[in-house]
Amino acid sequence: MILTSQEAISKFEGMGIWGNKTIIDYFKEHVEKKPDQICIIDPPNKKALMGLDPERLTYSEFDKAVDATAEGLAKLGIGKDDIIMVQMPNCWELAMMYLAIARTGALTSPAPVLWRKAELSHIAKLTEAKAFITVNEFNNFNHKHLGEELMSENSSMEHVLVVNDIKKMAQNDVKGSLSDIQISANDIFTICWTSGTEAAPKGCPLSHNNWMGMTAVQKAGGMQAGDVMLTAGPLVNMASIGTVFMPWLNLGGTMVLHHPFDPAVFMQQMIQEKVNYTLLVPAVTNMIAKHPNVDSFDLSSVRAITVGSAPSSLWTMQEFNRRWGISIGNIWGQNEGTGIVSGIEDIPDMEIRVDHFPQFGKPGAKWKSNASKFIIAKVIDSATGDELTKTGDVGELVYKGPGVIAEYFRNPEATKKGFTEDGFFKTGDQFKIKDGDCIAFFDRGKDIIIRGGFNISAQEIENYLLSHPKVQDAAVVAMKDERLGEKMCVYICPSPGEKVELSDITSLLEEKGVAKYKYPERLEIIDMIPRNPVGKILKNKLRDDINEKLEK
Repeated sequence: MILTSQEAISKFEGMGIWGNKTIIDYFKEHVEKKPDQICIIDPPNKKALMGLDPERLTYSEFDKAVDATAEGLAKLGIGKDDIIMVQMPNCWELAMMYLAIARTGALTSPAPVLWRKAELSHIAKLTEAKAFITVNEFNNFNHKHLGEELMSENSSMEHVLVVNDIKKMAQNDVKGSLSDIQISANDIFTICWTSGTEAAPKGCPLSHNNWMGMTAVQKAGGMQAGDVMLTAGPLVNMASIGTVFMPWLNLGGTMVLHHPFDPAVFMQQMIQEKVNYTLLVPAVTNMIAKHPNVDSFDLSSVRAITVGSAPSSLWTMQEFNRRWGISIGNIWGQNEGTGIVSGIEDIPDMEIRVDHFPQFGKPGAKWKSNASKFIIAKVIDSATGDELTKTGDVGELVYKGPGVIAEYFRNPEATKKGFTEDGFFKTGDQFKIKDGDCIAFFDRGKDIIIRGGFNISAQEIENYLLSHPKVQDAAVVAMKDERLGEKMCVYICPSPGEKVELSDITSLLEEKGVAKYKYPERLEIIDMIPRNPVGKILKNKLRDDINEKLEK
């Protein structure tokens, strides 16, 4: 399945960024060079999570599992351009599925393990998925049963497979029956899902070349060949696929898997596995720096950390540098294939790096990282489309680069809205022009809550709330949380004579089959939802209100 125009393919090939090598080719090169090296390590608590013993696989063992599983899938009729939904916690089997599915010519549509029927039904229908691969049960939820429900409601879905089925396939002998399958580097490798202001997730199809075209961005974060890389987030979207999984496939080394986030297990892995690089959120770096046992943490192997979802505090960056000589970089990106890293290579001054990003593509600006050669980032006035260039100006960041999606999957309306007339992707995020050819994140234009690294659409939850008979009007906003970064607060204007409790809201969402991480943690009753003259909810007023209440 190729969605990129020939014009774009020729452009990036001419720049030397895209080529003919697929992600499978990159992986096979590492297998050939270092077959006996450990390539992937399971979470140590896998037994408690999934009922399976944690494993450590060499490159040759992992490669054999990829090919055997791919042949098993092909025998089930899975082939070129089929879309396979995968919902599994972080484990070597999940990482393997991406490659095995690609070997058949099909593509992976990964979903967070926390998603439930409301989200998965939308994906299954839109993609016409041929199979759903999951676990029997995780965190007391029966995923296999949900998969069977999806299959009964979608005629395209022919198979529901669980991890034990996959493990049996992986143990079979490799026959070499897939050698004739032709895979292009421009074929779609994944369709990841994003939630912004729209209620329904949007599909972001990225090709092999899209993913590998972002490697220069990744390297700006300080990654090196042979690194031990730890992923602390779910291996289903840009945050973990883009910053750990793809660099691992490109650079080789060892990938350490962690899931779900457990501070004690995480620190154990960082120290015992001698991790060189990881991506974290500010809440975790702050937790480490302020931990009562921080003096006993041996992080001498860690060379670089990037922090996403929000900037780290300068104090935390200074503490990591003082204690362990670790340079923390600032990273911003989206599932649509955007990404900018503020790393030590481009911005060595920590006090600037904490909240500044290099404005790649700005005329006359000179940066050391290779990413600056092919990424163009501009700040524009959203109303007029005019570019903003004066220091202090705030506008929407628009972006061009080899990682950006060609379109939202089967969503022409969102695609049309998502790009400028001259082909820049409209990120929806507000950035400020800074001195030194830099830009700084200012505010999210998209109305989302980022709870522990998961994006939650405010509009999605508001739509559910408005269906409740006790609710006359509703608004959803983020509230600060030291551990998760943000949690959700709902403001409710009750229907006349009604009394609304938080349990009413959570019961409604449970009934609708909504993922539990989307449940609000706080309810505020209000006489009237504040709106501007054209009816838009004044979210800033509500965010200020809840933050003031939390500070009291």
